[in-house]
Amino acid sequence: MLELEVKNVIIESLQLEDITPADIDTDAPLFVEGLGLDSIDALELGVALQKKYGITLSADSQDTRRHFASVRALTELIEKSRTK
Repeated sequence: MLELEVKNVIIESLQLEDITPADIDTDAPLFVEGLGLDSIDALELGVALQKKYGITLSADSQDTRRHFASVRALTELIEKSRTK
């Protein structure tokens, strides 16, 4: 399941040792509240997702901010990029 893969990428790329995929709510915010990630985490996660899924992300894009809102949003972005 893609959502589980994305959760594992988050955990591995950010070295979140005390968190399991089950701890990450698919619809919870990834930044500030929710998982509490910051801008450095966003860069690291973005690079990991680009390498694993071949997606293109722009740091300045409002779309990118929207895609990083939650695991579900990231999953939708990856699924869309696969159908292109």
